[in-house]
Formats: sequence, structure tokens, C-alpha cells
Amino acid sequence: MGRCEVAHYGRLKFGVAEVIHAATNGGLDDEYYEPFVRAIARLLEAGAADGTLKPDPDPEDVLLQLSVLWRIDPARGGTDRAARILTLIVDGLRTRQP
Repeated sequence: MGRCEVAHYGRLKFGVAEVIHAATNGGLDDEYYEPFVRAIARLLEAGAADGTLKPDPDPEDVLLQLSVLWRIDPARGGTDRAARILTLIVDGLRTRQP
């Protein structure tokens, strides 16, 4: 999934952060939290294996960073803001800048 697709998904899901937080109870004691973290870990591992991503990011940290995308109001410059924030997150994970 490319950056534009993730940003678009984030815009579509404005407000879902509260739903995700409720579903995962914001922590390890919920059955849905670990699958989110494992999925992110697999993506990070794949990126580290091919050398595009740093080998040490914590998947829970990345989940926390990504959760901001669902809080962006699409009616208030959300498209541009989501793209900028996603670029910051992805650039921070890369081994080298494009």
C-alpha cells in the first residue's frame, strides 16, 4: 500500500482512532491489540530484510504514530496534512532518504 493509499484510508477513517482504541483497550490486555502489533511488526521486518527500513523500530511505537492519521479532520486540510504526517513517519523509518 503506497503513501497516498494510506493517507486516503486515513481520511476515510477519520474518527476511527477511538474505535480502535476501544477495540484494543489501548493495551496488551485486549485480544485485538496483539494482532495489530504483529501485522506492523511483519511489515517492519520485511522492510528491514530488504534494506529499506531501519531494523529496530518498535511496532507499538509505529502503531501509536499511525493512529494520528485517523484523527485528522478531512474538512480542514486533512488530505495535505495526512500526506505530510505520513511522509514524516515513513521517512523516520527509512534507512536512507529518497
